[in-house]
Amino acid sequence: MKTKGALLWGVGEEWSIEEIELGDPREGEVTVQLAASGLCHSDEHLVTGGTPVAFYPVLGGHEGAGVVTKVGPGVTGLKEGDHVVTAFIPACGQCPPCSKGMQNLCDLGASLLAGTSISDGSYRVQAKGKDVIPMCLLGTFSPYITVHEASVVRIEPDIPLEVAALVGCGVTTGWGSATKVANVRPGENVVVMGVGGVGMNAVQGAAAAGAKRVFAIDPVAQKREWAMEMGATHAFASIEDATAEINELTWGRMAEKVIITVGDIQGEDVAAALSVTGKGGRAVVTGMGNAANMDVKLNLFELALLQKDLQGAIFGGLSPRSAIPELLSLYQEGQLNLDSLVTTKYSLEDVNSGYQDMRDGKNIRGMIIYTDADR
Repeated sequence: MKTKGALLWGVGEEWSIEEIELGDPREGEVTVQLAASGLCHSDEHLVTGGTPVAFYPVLGGHEGAGVVTKVGPGVTGLKEGDHVVTAFIPACGQCPPCSKGMQNLCDLGASLLAGTSISDGSYRVQAKGKDVIPMCLLGTFSPYITVHEASVVRIEPDIPLEVAALVGCGVTTGWGSATKVANVRPGENVVVMGVGGVGMNAVQGAAAAGAKRVFAIDPVAQKREWAMEMGATHAFASIEDATAEINELTWGRMAEKVIITVGDIQGEDVAAALSVTGKGGRAVVTGMGNAANMDVKLNLFELALLQKDLQGAIFGGLSPRSAIPELLSLYQEGQLNLDSLVTTKYSLEDVNSGYQDMRDGKNIRGMIIYTDADR
């Protein structure tokens, strides 16, 4: 079918809205009509070149929610009319990581940035006669996607699709970074560095886990105010501004857990995080940086002698097939705030404006809303 999508033709370029050709579902695949797509910072790393891909063009977007319209052969867990959320990490449920409860490390993720379909290694999207890489095998910057069933999770039909899209990446990543990877316990002191679309949900997760204090760190004043509304107890513009008060309030013990959720992580961010991590504490690296950046700043003497823990995280350490329905259930019960995360809604044609607003710190999350005009 012919539809349209936001394509990136090279590093440093803007997203271009163009006609694309979307293939029908093959073995194990479904076609989904999307209602919404989140504007996640991870797609910005494609623009800057921080995240390498096999070739261009790339169809952006990896946070989507919609309704299944076509079902390919061999699909057993989905049917037409099902409401689904895309998961940027596919989960087969059978590979060694999945069998150990680590769906976020599923072996099917090996082709996330190569764009080849899980079912047969071909490409489902073409533009101007060329194969197109769909971001994370999804490409939600288009009103329709054809994806493998391992990349979508069925949800209850009464959940608004516009907010459900957020749990496909940012919400789950932030929440799990606090509740699972950092393993925040009641009474602990937690620092969240960077309170954008991911960090704001690390704040929510830490508060829900019973943290005594949640220190939000962000240079944007409006984001600090939003973080206080989401569960932070204190907010500062920088680690330097926060250190003295963290030290005083914790009687010199500093934070048990520190979560780095800045949009473009640098080597010095690790040193900053560990500087406010207490004895036996854990610093979690959730934010993405340039894939070519090999330089990390940290004090090895302090890391060893104070037995600090530096831990990476993807998708918040959570399993998409269980975490997505669980978080949406918390939303329905009023225990997870998703509505306030979407600060601005955009049409697909305004995708570049959405990302400029993100760079300017105007949004927690921008959201593309699809209408009949897009179809």
